[in-house]
Amino acid sequence: MTPAPQQPEPSTATARAVVTALLDAGVRDVVVAPGSRNAPLSFALWDAAQAGLLRLHTRVDERSAGFLALGLTKNGARAAVTCTSGTAVANLHPAMLEAAHAGVPLLAVTADRPARLRGTGANQTTDQAGVFGPLVPHHDLGPGEEVPLLDGLLHLNVRFDDPLVPARAWSDLPAVEDPPRVQHAWRGRHLDLLDPGPRTVVVAGDDAGPPARVLAERAGWPLLAEPSAGCRTGTHPVRTYRLLLATDLADRVERVVVMGHPTLSRPVQALLSREDVEVLSAPTPGVWAARPFRVDRELVWGEPHPEQQAGDPAWLEEWRTADRSVSAQLDRLLADEPDLTPHEVAGAVAAAVPPGGLLVVGPSNPVRDLDLMVAGWAVGDRRKVLANRGLAGIDGVVSTAIGAALARPWSSRAIALVGDVTFLHDANGLVLGPDEPRPDLTIVVVNDDGGSIFAGLEQGDPAHADRFERVFGTPHHVDLAALCAATRTPHWRVESLPELHQALASPNGGLEVVEVRVRRDNRRDLDARIRALRP
Repeated sequence: MTPAPQQPEPSTATARAVVTALLDAGVRDVVVAPGSRNAPLSFALWDAAQAGLLRLHTRVDERSAGFLALGLTKNGARAAVTCTSGTAVANLHPAMLEAAHAGVPLLAVTADRPARLRGTGANQTTDQAGVFGPLVPHHDLGPGEEVPLLDGLLHLNVRFDDPLVPARAWSDLPAVEDPPRVQHAWRGRHLDLLDPGPRTVVVAGDDAGPPARVLAERAGWPLLAEPSAGCRTGTHPVRTYRLLLATDLADRVERVVVMGHPTLSRPVQALLSREDVEVLSAPTPGVWAARPFRVDRELVWGEPHPEQQAGDPAWLEEWRTADRSVSAQLDRLLADEPDLTPHEVAGAVAAAVPPGGLLVVGPSNPVRDLDLMVAGWAVGDRRKVLANRGLAGIDGVVSTAIGAALARPWSSRAIALVGDVTFLHDANGLVLGPDEPRPDLTIVVVNDDGGSIFAGLEQGDPAHADRFERVFGTPHHVDLAALCAATRTPHWRVESLPELHQALASPNGGLEVVEVRVRRDNRRDLDARIRALRP
């Protein structure tokens, strides 16, 4: 008589059921932060990875692990992150909040202590169920309970009890099929016909996608697109729109069509708050349906109506003429500066991204500098620009960029553009073990030794000079070359535009850092002179 197959231990059985559910949900990348309580998951994931069912990543820092999974998911891979109990879980919170506000279906699978230890002060035990708050759906899973459908953003909290180590390897792994290709929500849907008469601009925020560009082209309207809008292409993007919104062109705008999540520009927010401007807005991804501006009419997020008519071509030509003038003045102003400017760094990075390339841009000044320097790329070149604009935090950007590059191995080139404080905030992202998947990624760090974003804000007023450096400028004097050496990450330091062009043209392959030294003491004055440009 053939003996009955031995059943795995309860925690091992639960872990294998969770991994099976992850595979069924299309997850093919899982990031593991090591721990004892999540050992059943780690063993099950190892077995699945050895069978070729998924790609395994390990990170010693849970916050970096969470953002690595976020970057993988943002760029098309379905990813999950798992960690042990206690404060390890809390370190996933920033990535989960960014995912929630950006509409990214990130999965967090956290290990917890058994129910009998809750509320007892047991080691590494806290209240983990719902720890990420009401914005992140959660499910608390106990031994023998059915694993829920892992669809969308979710925190799955799994209670594991001893024994945590399986008696034998997982041999009867499930058969899985390649997950279906995710289709954009706007495909196959159409906007209502819009009256072409009012003087209209199309504002494209983060993740607006091609429909914003196609609408602008079909209706003949200026396109005010942020770098990560996914549509700063074609003939209608206005490079210097932030500067032109301070001119009489903005005063004559009668209607704004908003797609995506606009976050970069105070002039855009001022335009959207005007009582004399009609605002039409398509819904944005994320947990909050409301927008931070008045919406006069809700639109379906979709492609332009095939019968959409064009408005007065003179309106678009006025914007184009003004943009050419201000762009030329801006380029001359920057070229005349005695020192390399962060704007020129952003322009050089943008120019270095070839067709089929990937650019991940950090928050604060880098994304805004890029916004002023990119005139627009050709349609169909399939460049992808990503940014964490859900909450626009500086945390986790290095790991996000690594994840995004790993999710898109066919990119012709992958570059990240970040500030020095952002880079330091996720320096742990450079800590990759010898067996980890490593991307071909050049991280360009604009190093002005502190937080220059505040120089252009109210805090940077000379009236606050006595306290600005200590509580806003925050100089750090970190030797980035030494920091990179500690993780065996190749490092270049450049201080001129020709040196930067050479570094960008000569990637070493793998993960590398190009540090670009720029000034911070003149940032407020430089920004003021740029804002003063007029057609």
